[in-house]
Amino acid sequence: MKNLIKITSALMVALMLSSCVVHDNGNRVKRLPPGQAKKIYGGSAKDYAPGQVKKRSGY
Repeated sequence: MKNLIKITSALMVALMLSSCVVHDNGNRVKRLPPGQAKKIYGGSAKDYAPGQVKKRSGY
């Protein structure tokens, strides 16, 4: 009887530990602010600002 309780409790602990799931949000794209993009790539910061891009592409 004691062996059955030990085996059952060991299985329960193993089940609880294996059900822990960690979600990683590391594949999120980190956009550069318009000013930083201007410094790196040159040109106008307007070219990299989201609102200005909308104006140019004819929404």
